[in-house]
Amino acid sequence: MPFNDPMLELQWHYNNQGLKSIYPSSIKGEDINAFAAWEHTVGNNQIIVAVVDEGVKYSHPDLKDNMWVNEGEIADNGKDDDGNGYIDDVHGFNFLSPYDKDTDVWEVLPLSWDKTNDTGHGTHVAGTISAVNNNGIGVSGIAGGDGINGGVRIMTCQLFSGNATAGMDNRALAYQYAADNGASVAQCSYGESNKNFASAAEYNAEFSVESDALAYFLDP
Repeated sequence: MPFNDPMLELQWHYNNQGLKSIYPSSIKGEDINAFAAWEHTVGNNQIIVAVVDEGVKYSHPDLKDNMWVNEGEIADNGKDDDGNGYIDDVHGFNFLSPYDKDTDVWEVLPLSWDKTNDTGHGTHVAGTISAVNNNGIGVSGIAGGDGINGGVRIMTCQLFSGNATAGMDNRALAYQYAADNGASVAQCSYGESNKNFASAAEYNAEFSVESDALAYFLDP
C-alpha cells in the first residue's frame, strides 16, 4: 500500500486486484487507477472542491486537516466578518437556511450531518475526495495529499438534511458562493427524483435559475 491508512486495502475501487475476499465479484483492473495516478500527484492544497450535498462533518479526524477554512471569518460569533454576505461560513454554509431576497438577510442554520434521516453522504463523498492520506487512520482520499503535503480543500455547501432539500434559489446561491469563494470543482452527487429531462436544453429551460448558477460557476 502506498499509504498507511488501514482501510486503504479495502478500497478496491482505487486499485482492484480481483481479490474475492474483499468483493465476491471483483475483477482485476476494474478501478479508477488511483495508485498509478498517485505516482504523478496526490492532490494540491491550492485546489478547493465544493461538496454540494448533505453537510460535511468538518471535525472528522480523517477530514479536518483538509477542510477549506475561510480565514476572514470568526467561528460562531454571529457576524459576517469578511463581508461576503454569509455569517459564520468558516468551512462553508448551510443553504437550507431561510433567505429573504427582499431584505438580503439569512436566518443562519449551522452546518449539520447528524439530524434525523441524515445519511452522512456529504461526509462520505468528502472522504473519497480528500480524506487525509498517510495519517494512519481511516481511508485514503483520491486527492488527500501524502501526509506531508495536504490534499485538496473541501468546502461544504449543504443542500440537504434528512428529508429537507434547499429550494431552487438557494441551490443557485450555493454554486455562486462556491465560485466566489475560490472553488474550482463542484461535487454534485444528487439528482431530481421527479424529473426526466430529454436534453440539456429542456433542463436549462425548466431549471434556469440553477442552470445559470452552474454556468456562473463554470465561467473561467
